Amino acid sequence: MADMIHRLLTLLLAVVLLVGCSRPPEIPRLSSDAVILAFGDSLTRGTGAGDGEGFAEILAVSSGRDVVNAGVPGEESDAGLARLPGVLDTVQPDLVILGHGGNDMLRRRDLEQTKSNLRQMVMLARERGASVVLLGIPKPGLFLGTHPLYRELADELALPLEDAVLADVLADRELKADQIHPNAAGYRQVAEAMHRLLTDAGAL
Repeated sequence: MADMIHRLLTLLLAVVLLVGCSRPPEIPRLSSDAVILAFGDSLTRGTGAGDGEGFAEILAVSSGRDVVNAGVPGEESDAGLARLPGVLDTVQPDLVILGHGGNDMLRRRDLEQTKSNLRQMVMLARERGASVVLLGIPKPGLFLGTHPLYRELADELALPLEDAVLADVLADRELKADQIHPNAAGYRQVAEAMHRLLTDAGAL
């Protein structure tokens, strides 16, 4: 009997540890007047959907915060890195949603350099007092999955990461406008996933 109880307690502890490990790193709670910056390329801009139907605009409504959409279609990460300081100084965000690197993959750039560019973007935001969450971008191919560089970067820098929703959306023809962009329904799912991530991380 004692052995059975010991095994049960060990199993319970393992489950608690597993659940605890699955939670994203915590970030400061956003005040009601906080500003969120969505920074990236066409996936951030909302290409494939109509005006106001991108994930940033939907997240603004669901979160009750001001969300500034700073997505530039076609931009690669080196250009994003060069652009970011000016955007940060203008917007002065409390939190940055960083979703960049997709065009690097499409154009077969050196992804170690992409990872370095993203790392520098995170540091630039943090130096200005902003929290950062990462939106993982799927790697091109028949079997979509978020590129592992996003998980590696999230683990290295203790960043909350949403690493499933874009791959799931772009695997569903009902949720995409073309091979690399969601439609309005797809972006709504991205916004819902980002809202869950921010809630789980303690920001909302």
